[in-house]
Amino acid sequence: MAVYNYDVVVLGSGPAGEGAAMNAAKAGRKVAMVDSRRQVGGNCTHLGTIPSKALRHSVRQIMQFNTNPMFRAIGEPRWFSFPDVLKSAERVISKQVASRTGFYARNRVDLFFGTGSFTDEQTIEVVCSNGVVETLMAKQIIIATGSRPYRPADIDFTHSRIYDSDTILSLGHTPRKLIVYGAGVIGCEYASIFSGLGVLIELVDNREQLLSFLDSEISQALSYHFSNNNITVRHNEEYERVEGVENGVILHLKSGKKIKADALLWCNGRTGNTDLLGLENIGIKVNGRGQISVDENYRTSVPNIYGAGDVIGWPSLASAAHDQGRSAAGSIVDNGSWRFVNDVPTGIYTIPEISSIGKNEQELTLAKVPYEVGKAFFKSMARAQIAGEPQGMLKILFHRETLQVLGVHCFGYQASEIVHIGQAIMNQPGDLNTLKYFVNTTFNYPTMAEAYRVAAYDGLNRLF
Repeated sequence: MAVYNYDVVVLGSGPAGEGAAMNAAKAGRKVAMVDSRRQVGGNCTHLGTIPSKALRHSVRQIMQFNTNPMFRAIGEPRWFSFPDVLKSAERVISKQVASRTGFYARNRVDLFFGTGSFTDEQTIEVVCSNGVVETLMAKQIIIATGSRPYRPADIDFTHSRIYDSDTILSLGHTPRKLIVYGAGVIGCEYASIFSGLGVLIELVDNREQLLSFLDSEISQALSYHFSNNNITVRHNEEYERVEGVENGVILHLKSGKKIKADALLWCNGRTGNTDLLGLENIGIKVNGRGQISVDENYRTSVPNIYGAGDVIGWPSLASAAHDQGRSAAGSIVDNGSWRFVNDVPTGIYTIPEISSIGKNEQELTLAKVPYEVGKAFFKSMARAQIAGEPQGMLKILFHRETLQVLGVHCFGYQASEIVHIGQAIMNQPGDLNTLKYFVNTTFNYPTMAEAYRVAAYDGLNRLF
């Protein structure tokens, strides 16, 4: 058993761990990375963000092929199985692993593959996959172990037809009908993906509206789009029990309803990966969801131990996790790279996608802010017409008097890219955050970004 000394040890090589390790290494610290997988990248690369977005991309291409009249001249619509489409995702994963492994090598970060746990506040014990135990001593330790799907004890996840968002990537057949339990971000994304492959979807939601944190108009647009695409949404429903049968699954609801399908995808909440860390040895407590609490410097209750990414809870997005990890390391090395990450755009990769930043209409109305709305509908935008993507809109919320941009909400083709222009203007100081930027700036034409100019004119025309 060897003992190694480091300045910083990072647990978990997802976006948060990578952001932390790179920032600490760039600041001249001696850094080690511990990950339970044999490859870097974490859940984000192997099970979550990257595979699901690669899947979505392939499915969108299939949908375009099957609906575009130009392709119809070549032949009949094609049916693709889920395992076929998965292969394209696997290619992306291997490319991501290769590039990320290169980052660690280039920055001289030592990699340890195995399960890391605390023996005391400055010591990590790593049990490697071959049974060898390594001891890492460090002045500071960053916990970035991420999260996994929440699994209620009364559901048999060993059944061949019951999946969660991790195990769905091993699905070896294409169901004709799928129940998705939980209409959060992950549930809605997978409902879109499977619906695009021609699967009938029963989306069971325990709330009154889809993604209730969104702007209500966009939430309604998504609901309409879902119902138009073989997705039946059942609101205000709770499960009573899940019955796995030989050829499928029966979902029993508390309302007395029963739904039968070929498979069930459980997408109801996530749990922090803290159970194997030995936190009881250092006195760090976790909440009911296995998450650790940190202050705005990303420091836990133990001064030399930090946390970042999904393991600390909100917002549980890869983009935010990377910045949180970078900021946690910034608190350690004090190189001016720390910031408290609270201004995060939502990127929801349904088909079509959704993205927003800032306040929504409900919040501004409650706060009695005198705002106005500017809209641009994609059906009239040249670029959207060329791409054959007429669904969607851009909505800018701005202050009636100062013209300050207060929120940007986008639904449709390239929404997650479009939102960043609004984000850039909202982050400008003082009078530079103004709706007038969009009318006093010449945009390329035809582009999706030009929607800002159209929406700004629409908003200004509402003022009197």
